[in-house]
Amino acid sequence: MTGNEKDIVSVVESLHADLAAWLGSAASPEVFERFAEGQHERFSMVAISGAVLGRDELLAGLREARNTEPGLRIEVSEVTELARDGVLVVVRFLERHLSDGGSSSRWVSAVLCATEDSSSGYRWLTVHETAADE
Repeated sequence: MTGNEKDIVSVVESLHADLAAWLGSAASPEVFERFAEGQHERFSMVAISGAVLGRDELLAGLREARNTEPGLRIEVSEVTELARDGVLVVVRFLERHLSDGGSSSRWVSAVLCATEDSSSGYRWLTVHETAADE
């Protein structure tokens, strides 16, 4: 199944389910590997803090963050496909992190690249997070 055939909402939800499992439990290494596979080799992001991270920096930090937020849940809502041109898809969604320590929300804009060499059919090329009111 190529990216154009796969539901973009499912792609966004699946990646965030893996992220929550990795950060919020003693997840198996396969969960991290699946998340890492989803990141394009040229991946970059602007984090909610304003820091700009490349793929290697993001994955190195996440590799060490397994189960650092026990019980973390990540809710994704309001997924909107803003544009699609060739293999690129631009989406925006609301991401809410919930744990015993409270919650935080962010709006996320992302560019995904359809590909046949990823199990989800997409790789995440760039992400920009902006804090959202609770």
